[in-house]
Amino acid sequence: MAIIIGIDPGTNILGFGVIRVEGSKMSVIDVGILHMQKEKDVYMKLRAIQQFMVELLNKYPADEFAIEAPFFGKNVQSMLKLGRAQGVAIACAMMRDIPVSEYAPRKIKQSITGNGSASKEQVSSMIVRILNLKEAPAFFDETDALGVAVCHALQFTKNWKGEKVPVATKPKIAKKKSAPKNAWSNYLKANPDKIVKK
Repeated sequence: MAIIIGIDPGTNILGFGVIRVEGSKMSVIDVGILHMQKEKDVYMKLRAIQQFMVELLNKYPADEFAIEAPFFGKNVQSMLKLGRAQGVAIACAMMRDIPVSEYAPRKIKQSITGNGSASKEQVSSMIVRILNLKEAPAFFDETDALGVAVCHALQFTKNWKGEKVPVATKPKIAKKKSAPKNAWSNYLKANPDKIVKK
């Protein structure tokens, strides 16, 4: 059993999702958002993220921490702000010695829906099915955060020794044993009547 926290970083809205993984079964422990839109000072926003992450990690002692990587299509200023928010969240997890994994948006979408270009609506719909939710969370930031956690769960599972083991491994296909090189000559020795004489 492992608890995974997924984070969709942001300086206006930060989404979080906490899931429990038991074997192949996944369930939601908590999901929500941190609103920071009213706060104008960028550094106060980072402080709010830090305080929130400390509280979240105190409440849910996670085994794994997964976070979405910044999307490179945004402008430089947006990426800088997002990178700062991501850095604060990662630092909080590392202070607890929690293993951190980072996933690109396309990788998350691919893992959840099978399509790296899936819409947020498609991701939300699949999250509801995978986690057996009664309804989709109100904000896409929430389903995105759950998506990060589920993506990580699909990549690895954590056993009690702390080792990462692939959840899905390719089945081993038994190779046909080739006959020994001298099999034909042995056969002819045992069956001299099969020898064709010229």
